[in-house]
Amino acid sequence: MDRPYIFCHMMTSVDGKIMGKYMDTPEGEKAGEVFYDIAFGKAPYYRHQGWLSGRVTTDDNFTFYRKPALEENPPAVPEGDFVAEPDAGMYYVSVDPSGRLGWESSTLTYVDTTAHVVEVLTGKADNRYKAFLRKRGISYILAGEESLDYALAMQKLKSLFGIETLMLGGGGVLNWSFIQAGMCDELSVVVAAAADGASETPALFETRGGLAEDKPVRFVLRGAEAREGGCVWLRYAVLQDENPG
Repeated sequence: MDRPYIFCHMMTSVDGKIMGKYMDTPEGEKAGEVFYDIAFGKAPYYRHQGWLSGRVTTDDNFTFYRKPALEENPPAVPEGDFVAEPDAGMYYVSVDPSGRLGWESSTLTYVDTTAHVVEVLTGKADNRYKAFLRKRGISYILAGEESLDYALAMQKLKSLFGIETLMLGGGGVLNWSFIQAGMCDELSVVVAAAADGASETPALFETRGGLAEDKPVRFVLRGAEAREGGCVWLRYAVLQDENPG
């Protein structure tokens, strides 16, 4: 396979929401700990070399909607990709097609996991943004002109950074678009024993924005475990070739 093995690992409420006030309940907090331990703890189930999220998820959790500090007329950057850290061990991959995230550092820390940042850009990202990333030592790859070329992006993550296993971590639009593109092999969901009933918060999968179709996708249950705090850990294989058209 010329791309990483990709598993989507998410925490949700009982009603399938990936954000919301339910996360602040004791049950939500315990489910969050279980979620982290499965992927990043001292004895993780998954042995991945990176995790991937979209621009909004990145802004919500790491860049906090800062604007990038762009130079007005920087020198033209070299053509192609920029690999600042080929052997970082752990990578945070952000899909940011137009180049809008305001990074301040080439690394981030999630709880006690530190990762080197890799931006996934398209032809929409201009020279100023690429110069901004290079100045901060942030790696980037180019995949597609007007829209993301999923296959090319994943191939580059494997060949340039040695990512054999990649965690897909939302939001709901990105999760669903990867599944629809045939770029997700496994689904892992920690369901918290809580809900808040909010109708505007994002769900595990969404077609919002027209980035993916609402074509049904089927899954095969591989595991179901009761965990601490009343949460449940569900694992599914994604049936890519047998989905109804």
